[in-house]
Amino acid sequence: MRAPAWLPERVRRPLRVVRRHWRVVASRLERFTSPVRRSWRRSLQVRVVTLTLVASSLLVGTFGWFIADRSAKILLHRAQDEVSASLKRKVVWASQQLTVHPQAYDPQLPSTISETVNELYDGDQADDSGTVVSIRAERYPELAPQTVPAVDTGELITPELIRAVAVDGRVAQQIRTAEVGGRTTKYLVYGSPVPSKFGHVELYYMVPLTTEDRAANQIRNTVLVTGLALVILLGVVAGLVTRLVVTPVRVAARTAQRLSAGLLDQRMRVEGEDDLALLAAAFNQMAANLQRQIVRLEEMSRLQRRFTSDVSHELRTPLTTVRMAADLIFSERDEFDPAVARSAELLQAELDRFEGLLTDLLEISRFDAGFAALDAEHTDLVPIVRRVAERLTGLAERVGVELQLRLPDTPVIAEVDPRRVERVLRNLVGNAVEHGEARPVQITLATDDAAVAITVRDHGIGLKAGEERLVFNRFWRADPSRARQTGGTGLGLSISAEDARLHGGWLEAWGAPGEGAQFRLTLPVRAGDRLVAAPLPLIPRDRTAEVS
Repeated sequence: MRAPAWLPERVRRPLRVVRRHWRVVASRLERFTSPVRRSWRRSLQVRVVTLTLVASSLLVGTFGWFIADRSAKILLHRAQDEVSASLKRKVVWASQQLTVHPQAYDPQLPSTISETVNELYDGDQADDSGTVVSIRAERYPELAPQTVPAVDTGELITPELIRAVAVDGRVAQQIRTAEVGGRTTKYLVYGSPVPSKFGHVELYYMVPLTTEDRAANQIRNTVLVTGLALVILLGVVAGLVTRLVVTPVRVAARTAQRLSAGLLDQRMRVEGEDDLALLAAAFNQMAANLQRQIVRLEEMSRLQRRFTSDVSHELRTPLTTVRMAADLIFSERDEFDPAVARSAELLQAELDRFEGLLTDLLEISRFDAGFAALDAEHTDLVPIVRRVAERLTGLAERVGVELQLRLPDTPVIAEVDPRRVERVLRNLVGNAVEHGEARPVQITLATDDAAVAITVRDHGIGLKAGEERLVFNRFWRADPSRARQTGGTGLGLSISAEDARLHGGWLEAWGAPGEGAQFRLTLPVRAGDRLVAAPLPLIPRDRTAEVS
């Protein structure tokens, strides 16, 4: 995508650099992802295993997360229950110790608080050496906080917790992570007011969650390893199961390919009595039936081609005799009665048509038998087109059709069989004149370095959708009810298509109801070359202009 022209050069230059780098990255990504996409499209086993891995990973991951989260919550709740119960005992014991002092200004109170904190801390040493106990008196600034061990609890005892305990007078808790004793540790911090005769002080009990975190991490690691092993195992199982199903399918595909290549004796191996064995047996039965049908059809086709060829040859001899008699009668028709003279003319016309039919049948027989040969030579196609137009001018004038030639001024030389090309053009132009509905017929010739194309365009009844493929079938007519002007045999376009294929070219048709039809003959300039494109479009330019 180009940068807009209205952008300044200082903006367009970075955009060009980005676009160039993006093309490099995109090309590398394409080289990397192309084999992956190819494997995904072509391998059923890859798709099944991949989908199994994705689905099992989601399920196992969700289940593992739920188990790990639930386990961590259970461990935390158990720690909270234990700490809460221990805190209640400590509050009762601390209250008993502090009740002996009637007022906060008692000189012995700081010593009592210090001893109480030490006693509370020593009582927890058997449980967890990381416990921290602190007593504060926010209402009595003259009483300094007492903390055992002597660590900084500023990050553990937050102002929010102090406000809940000292001001609101309730038990509060929170989980805090702080660096204590040179280590970053997660603590469960509880705070509770301790009643006394002079008011109350706050007791803060901080228990590390190291054991619970370690247990939760072990659970998560165990779930992760187990889930990963389970996903891999599911992938292996899916691959093995899919292989059991895909292998017979691949064998069936290869066997079908061999059958389509003409190796009709290929069969699948039947093993066991399961569904796959049933599939193989059914496939073999189908292949056997197809083989019998194909052999029978080939024999029928061979007999049909032989019958057509034999009949065509056998009819030549009586036709020659009848032709001689008919020519004699036709030459003397002026001496007969008008009715007899008309009969002689009809006889001559029908003999011409019958002779043309035999000629076409013999030509079709040669194509069917594979005996048709191309007599290619370097030929100028312009005189051939002119000669075909001149020979059909009389017919065109009788039906009111004008033949319009669009030929280059220079010779168009191609390596073709002139007799076959002239026959193709004669059939195409004859059909266009017959179906032209008294409208002009354009014959266009064009060439390039590799191919030469001739189009014949009429503006008659046209073709319905799908008929552009049927017009080359033998004895097919677009409108059987129409009276024929040319007396064709119904084999002209079939022979023309065979002539085009013999040249290595194309014969194509386009048509639309009420808009006429166009036939395009495309031949390679050099015999044996492969066609890639045609110099002329199949859809007429006037039709393209109307659509656009």
